[in-house]
Amino acid sequence: MTEEKKMILVRSTEGKLFEVAQEAALQCETIKNMIEDGCTPSEKGIPLPNVSSKTLSKVIKYLIHHMENRKGNDGEEEEKKAVTELQKWDEEFVNVDMETLVDIALAANYLNVKNLLDMTSMAIANHIKDLRPEEVREIFAIENDFSPEEEANVREQNKWAFE
Repeated sequence: MTEEKKMILVRSTEGKLFEVAQEAALQCETIKNMIEDGCTPSEKGIPLPNVSSKTLSKVIKYLIHHMENRKGNDGEEEEKKAVTELQKWDEEFVNVDMETLVDIALAANYLNVKNLLDMTSMAIANHIKDLRPEEVREIFAIENDFSPEEEANVREQNKWAFE
């Protein structure tokens, strides 16, 4: 006899409802804290106003995969194999366009999913590590508020960073 999973509803920015196993959802410290503080999951779902439906579906996919794959394995060899397979899956998961990756990172931060935030942050860092400051500003829509003299001064003081 299989045990029935307790399901909860979460609601995206657009109001779309997603049903997710409570065990998976509780990997999100934000959701866990909301439930512990008395925000009982109802038919309206736990509101997640900072997470779009597109991003929430990806985060839920991550949570479910990690929930299902962290179950105890028999033996050290199986454990190593499971970890390797999960790492490969994670690498594929973050192999998305930069906008999607940033959205997932922001959702992971809001939902307080440390492993997902660490993983997406590393992927973003790897993507931008060889870019010029101007390219990074363009990706993240950062306005350059330095005057040409100030920028030259910063570059001079930090030559090592621009080599």
